[in-house]
Amino acid sequence: MGTYILKRLYHSVIVLFGITLFVFLLLQCAGDPVRLLLPFDATQQEYEDLREELGFNAPIHVQYWNFLKRAVKLDFGMSLRNHVPVFDLIKDYFKNTLLLATTAFIIALAVAVPGGILSAIRRNSILDFVISIFVVIGQAMPLYWLGLMLVLVFAVALGWFPSGGFGYGKPLVLPAITLGVFSTSRIARMARSSMLEVLGQDYIRTARSQGIKETTVTFKYALKAAAIPIVTLIGTEYCILLEGTVVTETIFSWPGVGRLVVQACYARDYPVVQAIVIVITGIIVFLNLAVDVLYTYLDPRIKYGKVEE
Repeated sequence: MGTYILKRLYHSVIVLFGITLFVFLLLQCAGDPVRLLLPFDATQQEYEDLREELGFNAPIHVQYWNFLKRAVKLDFGMSLRNHVPVFDLIKDYFKNTLLLATTAFIIALAVAVPGGILSAIRRNSILDFVISIFVVIGQAMPLYWLGLMLVLVFAVALGWFPSGGFGYGKPLVLPAITLGVFSTSRIARMARSSMLEVLGQDYIRTARSQGIKETTVTFKYALKAAAIPIVTLIGTEYCILLEGTVVTETIFSWPGVGRLVVQACYARDYPVVQAIVIVITGIIVFLNLAVDVLYTYLDPRIKYGKVEE
């Protein structure tokens, strides 16, 4: 296990390095941010002085190396737009994104896992049909369209919830539902298919033939075996929720890193864009590693670094 984790950490460092290099070079092709920071009547000397102050006169490889040295210390420089330390800016916004993504994730799990299990247990029933219809619709709806429809119905027409803004109560409901619907559909479909596959195994039929209660067979034996692909998808879906906040936060004016990165792209605020990409990538890499480690609990047959005979 230790060897496997070290290998994964090594690969994760390579992934982070590749992402930082790609984003850095891509943003360099987007244009000169100094032109946006200066007024139209600025002189060439003022332009050169600001480029020198911000470090843009150095060669690209030097700029990238300086960026990496600071990034290791979580120092991503100053925001060109807000004139505050980038890491402090991200901390203020990231907690809002984490609140939104976690709430959507909890809603998705609370609806999808029980729904998928019930759909598998009652296969070909009316309940199974209704859940299957919901899964198809949930995966077919574009995120931006669902968000706009929820605003029109529940905010504009009915007035039950605000159309945007930040808050821990009603303002959180519509964006969390919008963000969580797609993940709910995917997790429910995976839970149903995984449970159906396990329920058809020989050892499940043997347990039933020995008179073991159906609830014990379902939740003690079948669910644990079926949980491996579900856990895999759950870890992936949380990463997708963190990434998917860009559209949701823009629609509902939610002050998170998704909306922040959109504003930073428009303003060519390179330090903010680079820092957000690195932070989100680091979280995704860590979550993937945590999911892999969790496999050993769910399935003792999995031995990382060894081959089971």
